[in-house]
Amino acid sequence: MNAWNPGGQPPYDPRAGHRPQPGPYAPPPPHGPYPPPPPNGGHPPRIPHPYGPQPYPPHPGPPVPPGPFRRLWLRIGPIHTARRVFKPSRPGIVDDALVARVQKIRTLVGLGAVVWLSVAYKVAQSVGDIADDRLSQSWNSVLMLSVTFPVAVGVLLVLAAPSARRELLRRAGRCFGAIVALVAAVAVFPAAVLSGFVDGRFATSPAMAVVTYGTTVLTFLWVVPFMFWGIGLALVHVFRTADIHETVPPLLAMALVWEMTLVDLFTGAYAGVPGPLRVLLVLGAPVSVTAVGLWELRRLRAHYGIVVRDMLMRQPG
Repeated sequence: MNAWNPGGQPPYDPRAGHRPQPGPYAPPPPHGPYPPPPPNGGHPPRIPHPYGPQPYPPHPGPPVPPGPFRRLWLRIGPIHTARRVFKPSRPGIVDDALVARVQKIRTLVGLGAVVWLSVAYKVAQSVGDIADDRLSQSWNSVLMLSVTFPVAVGVLLVLAAPSARRELLRRAGRCFGAIVALVAAVAVFPAAVLSGFVDGRFATSPAMAVVTYGTTVLTFLWVVPFMFWGIGLALVHVFRTADIHETVPPLLAMALVWEMTLVDLFTGAYAGVPGPLRVLLVLGAPVSVTAVGLWELRRLRAHYGIVVRDMLMRQPG
């Protein structure tokens, strides 16, 4: 036994026919304590593509910045301008995606019900008449909201703390600006007709004719999308009154929808629809909007700690 033969085994001489005797420990397996690896490194066998080797997809490079015309369009385009004008943008404002989704679903369901009943009971003669009626009702809602909003701001100024009135007026300034922008966009058409601009009154020479008609076409191509997109955003965001406080839009929406219900009752809306369905049409919108508004106020209080009395900016005590 020595350092080279710790087990005390006799030397192994293959010429003498000696066999090594097993020591106190069994020889280790050829692959250690783990089973031998499967072929191909443990991966499933690769099946060749029936159409030969295929190239790898190209690696996506860095995003390409928009060109100068695209940047100009993003800055002054009608839809992007309408979003900047009619969507609230106060720093720190709460924007709940679930509330916005529920409002859109309620609007689409209500619109679908009105269209179906209008077609089923011949309230409107064609799809164009339905579209004109919905557009007229949307514009009437905008006008009613334009009248209701200053009254609501006046009430807030009376109830708010004196030290907070200047801040309330500053926040309401963008809301008034959105109202003025929408009214001005709609006023472009009658102003162009009454001034004779559309009739070519100022086209006194070939050059002036090109300038006049080119300006008319470009103006209408910009104003029409801005006006339609602005009406939709103004009603969805209630003239961006969330810039004042997050609880103002649901409160104003509930007030507006009940005002429009009174207008429908006095003007005899849905006269050709049977009694029960007419009641459903007249009361469906205010009841659903009120339910969504109350749910939104509750969600603001439960998830964000925002309550109605906070809009008055009074110190507790």
